[in-house]
Amino acid sequence: MPKREDYISWDEYFMGIALLSAMRSKDPNTQVGACIVNDNNKIMSVGYNGLPLGCDDDDFPWAREGAPLDTKYPFVCHAELNAILNHAGGNLSGCKIYVALFPCNECAKAIIQCGIKEVVYLSDKYADTEMNLASKRMFEAAGVKLTKMTPTHDELVVDLREDHV
Repeated sequence: MPKREDYISWDEYFMGIALLSAMRSKDPNTQVGACIVNDNNKIMSVGYNGLPLGCDDDDFPWAREGAPLDTKYPFVCHAELNAILNHAGGNLSGCKIYVALFPCNECAKAIIQCGIKEVVYLSDKYADTEMNLASKRMFEAAGVKLTKMTPTHDELVVDLREDHV
């Protein structure tokens, strides 16, 4: 019997892990996940956008607009930073990070600083904002490769029913 032919690519697999991680986010507006992978296709870490450890999700705001301290922005850690901080040890130098949304300038700094050499992303919907232009400038200066992923599948379905296994 020949092997099956409809399996997903490495890029789709790791982006799928990032998207599945995003489903842990409590943010009612934007859920982003990240997956860091080494050059042997081993997952080094994952993360999603959320509050720091010890900060109760119910005690902080999730609004997008209003006075700064009444919004989520000063409190939420982005998926890329969480994936970097969640890493259990070893070196992230030379790794790739998979993230659905192109990284902001603050995450770009952390990505560059820990030695990640490639960013694979699905969407760059904030491409023309000053923060994303700053990200791109830093990534270019640091030699970080930027890859916009073009999936070959429109969706990946995870079926949790017992009889599916």
